[in-house]
Amino acid sequence: MNWLNSYFEIEAKGSSVRTEILAGLATFLTMAYIIVVNPSILSKADMDFGAVFVATILAAVVGCSIMGWWAKWPVALAPGMGLNAFFAFGIVLGLKQPWEVALGAVFVSGVIFLILSLTGLREWVINSIPKSLKLGIGAGIGLFLAIIGLKNAGVVVDHPATLVGLGDVTGLPVILFAAGFAIMIVLDRLRVPGGIIIGILAVSIIGWVTGSADFQGVASLPPSLAPTLFKLDIAGALVATMIGVVFAFLFVDFFDTAGTLTSVANLANKIDADGNIDGVGRAVISDSVATIAGALFGTSNTTSYIESAAGIKEGGRTGLTAVVVSMLFLLCLVLAPLAQSIPAYATAAALVFVATFFIRNIVEIDWDDATEFAPAMLAAILMPLTFSIANGIAIGFITYAVVKVASGRVTETSPAVFLVAVLGVLHYVFG
Repeated sequence: MNWLNSYFEIEAKGSSVRTEILAGLATFLTMAYIIVVNPSILSKADMDFGAVFVATILAAVVGCSIMGWWAKWPVALAPGMGLNAFFAFGIVLGLKQPWEVALGAVFVSGVIFLILSLTGLREWVINSIPKSLKLGIGAGIGLFLAIIGLKNAGVVVDHPATLVGLGDVTGLPVILFAAGFAIMIVLDRLRVPGGIIIGILAVSIIGWVTGSADFQGVASLPPSLAPTLFKLDIAGALVATMIGVVFAFLFVDFFDTAGTLTSVANLANKIDADGNIDGVGRAVISDSVATIAGALFGTSNTTSYIESAAGIKEGGRTGLTAVVVSMLFLLCLVLAPLAQSIPAYATAAALVFVATFFIRNIVEIDWDDATEFAPAMLAAILMPLTFSIANGIAIGFITYAVVKVASGRVTETSPAVFLVAVLGVLHYVFG
C-alpha cells in the first residue's frame, strides 16, 4: 500500500487507500447501468449485443485506467449517453449509414479531439462557444434520450395524424417502466449509490417472475469481440456527407468532457489559487484516447462521467478511484447473460431518468435575451423532433449567428460560432 500512497500522493491529498476504494465503488455503482444500456441501444443498429457488451467494458477499462494511472484524476469514463443514441438512431437508422461507417466517424472525431487536446486550440474552442448554446445542446440531448426511452417503453407510439401519441399505459411493460423510473427518482433523492442500476434490476426481476421478460442466466465466459473489433470504416467516415456527423460527435464529446471535468474539479480540489484546473490537459487527452480505443473495440464515443461526483463526494481525490472503477468494470465481463436478460422497459426507465439530468441545464440560460435563449431552445427542440443531435447543433449555430448579425451584435460573437454556422450551411447545401 505504501507504493500506492506514494504514486498517487493519497495522504498528501487528504485521503486514504480505503477511502479511494470505497469512492471507486460508489462511482461504479452510479454508472454501471451503461454496461446494459449501451449494448441495448447499439444493438438497434444491427450491432452484435455481446460484442458491444465487451467493447463497452473494455472502453471503460481503458479510459478509467489512463485517467487513473496517468492523469491521476478520480474521474471514470465509459461510452456516453446521448452519443450512443445518436449513433444508432440518428446515423445508422436515420441516415441509413452502415454501423461500420458510424464507428469510423467516432474514430475520426476522437483523433481530432486528441489533436485539439494537444494544442492550444482546446482552450480557444471551449471559450468561444456561447454558454447558452452549450446549455441548450445539453438539454436537447436530454430530450433526445427521453423520446427514445419513452418509445422503447411503449409510452410514446406512432400516430398517423399527430406523428406521435400515447401508448397503452395499462400494459405491464409501461407500468414496470413507470415503476423503475419512480424507484430511480426516490433512490436518488435518498442519495442511495447505484439507484439507476437498482431500479433496472428491480423491474427486471418483476419482469422475469411475471414472464414479460426472458431470464437467460447470470454469468458465462465473455462473448466474442470479433463481430465489432477493428470493423470501423474510416474512409467511409471521411466523405462530405459525414462531416456534420463527425462534428456532432466531436462537439458533444468535447464539451461534455470539458463540462464534467470543470464540474468535478472543485469537488476534487484540483483548482489552484489562480483559478486554473490542475492537470486538465492529461485528463482531456485521456478522454480522447479512450474514444479512439472504444471505436477500435466497437462502441460509440467514450467520455468522462459526471457520476464520478458520487465517488468524489465519498472522499475520492486521486487516480486510484478511477483505477478501482476500471477493475470493477473488468469483473463484469462475465455478466453478459444477465445483461441480455434486461428488458427494454427497464433500460428505458434509465434513459428517461438520465435525460432529466441533461434537461435541467436550461435553468442557467439567459432568459432575458432572446438572441441567447431562442437559438439555444431551437437547438434543443429540434434534436428529438428530427431524431438528430447534428441537426440541433447545426441549426442552433446558424440561428445564433444570423440573429446576432441582424441585431447588430456581431462583436459579441466569436469567430468559432461563425465557422460552425458556415459548416452547417455547407452541410445542408451540399450534404
